[in-house]
Amino acid sequence: MNSSSFNPTDFIRPSIQDMEPYTPIIPFDILSEQLGLPEEQLIKLDANENPYGPSPLVRHALAEMPYIHSYPDPESRHLRRQLSRYTNLPAEYLMVGHGADELIDLVMRLFLEPGDQIINCPPTFGMYKFDAAINGAQVINIVRRADFSLDIAAIEEAARRDRTKLLFLTSPNNPDGSAIDGDTLRRFLNLPIVVILDEAYAEFNDANFLDWVPNWPNLIILRTFSKWAGLAGLRVGYGAIPLDIIAQLWKIKQPYNVNLAGQVAAQVSLEDAAYLLENVAKIIQTRTQLAAGLAQIDWLQPYPSRANFVLCRVIGKQAAQVKAALAQKGVLVRYYSSAGLEDHLRFSVGTPEQIERLLTILATL
Repeated sequence: MNSSSFNPTDFIRPSIQDMEPYTPIIPFDILSEQLGLPEEQLIKLDANENPYGPSPLVRHALAEMPYIHSYPDPESRHLRRQLSRYTNLPAEYLMVGHGADELIDLVMRLFLEPGDQIINCPPTFGMYKFDAAINGAQVINIVRRADFSLDIAAIEEAARRDRTKLLFLTSPNNPDGSAIDGDTLRRFLNLPIVVILDEAYAEFNDANFLDWVPNWPNLIILRTFSKWAGLAGLRVGYGAIPLDIIAQLWKIKQPYNVNLAGQVAAQVSLEDAAYLLENVAKIIQTRTQLAAGLAQIDWLQPYPSRANFVLCRVIGKQAAQVKAALAQKGVLVRYYSSAGLEDHLRFSVGTPEQIERLLTILATL
């Protein structure tokens, strides 16, 4: 064996060596093992998942799925045709991804050279910062105000800097649930920048900007089947993208990025959209119940939300201790301690029965 001082890790890009890893949510079965509690005793309210799960038709379709031995359609044509009917957009504006996360990375690969800049508006979804680091980009953080509203003037100033190319916005925003309005979005679209509007929670909110895409050459909208359709485990998302941009994205997309199971499950979900949207309506109703119950606890300060979760500031207690106490009783919630989110907890909307149990436990702490 060569005993030279050569170390292969010296070849790793410095930006990767310096970046912080993304912290994902631990899956259900692993949490069950770690807590020593059976899965049926756990209430998982930490990842904004759909408590009602997918359409019942999905399980049947997956069991009967043909052609598993063959590669899936690289263009997801059947799914895109159904998405066209669901979104009222022509299919040529639509691209399907292995989750919306893949499309975030693809957009960055398309536009960014090392040293280019994106605008990020924290506290927000962590994948924008994560993917920017992978792509060698710099992140301009325009921090949200205390009420999580956007600093519009600061964003406009940053968008005019050299090498600033992309603005990422989540609406409703994760983790607080606030939404952008049309006038604000229009101001950003008039800037010399590409706006990526992440609408992962769109079905839980009234606003709909999908029909803006054909009229704005710098607007990309991303959506997912994870939340409203209960397909988080199958990783299916899609983007509504201007034609000049999508033509270039097709060149760099992995050929078979969305597996057959994901495509079939998403197609069946759209066929059974009425059932799934009834569940969305239940979640919205339960969100009201959750927010009202949290407001009755004097050491919690809930923020208004248009998504499938409610963020709370914890006052007079340690949020980490509250999270740990809930976990010991089988209720899993999201804890935050980052800048702007010190001592905050986020509660995903579960079923009414799950929320009742959560509120009962919180009242005893």
